[in-house]
Amino acid sequence: MTDMTDSERKAAGMAVRRTVLGDAHVDRAEATKTEFTADFQDLITRYAWGDIWTRPGLDRKTRSAMVLTAMMALGHWEEFRMHVRAGLTNGLTADDIKEVILQAAIYCGVPVANHAFKEAAEVIDGLGKG
Repeated sequence: MTDMTDSERKAAGMAVRRTVLGDAHVDRAEATKTEFTADFQDLITRYAWGDIWTRPGLDRKTRSAMVLTAMMALGHWEEFRMHVRAGLTNGLTADDIKEVILQAAIYCGVPVANHAFKEAAEVIDGLGKG
């Protein structure tokens, strides 16, 4: 965390990013990185994955549930789908994801939850985890 150098933070972030999102996803993101987007990719690897996802205060399963709720609230459906896959990698089950969506329905709204169920079901069914 704060006692790491930027280089160590980036290495730790890349390791977590690969574990959570999968090598194929990260390899695609790295392959499409341009001079214009390189600083952003560096930022999310160091900050989101290296500073936040490596913190000991919450486990990855809990972090995944929180991210799913945030993506629902903000309507970021492509990221939601990516984090449904990540959540399954981090130990969430299809039933856990259902409960996250039901909980979020109260605070984010029924139409958001309705759409989240559709998006999550497509990912879960596509992975044979349903």
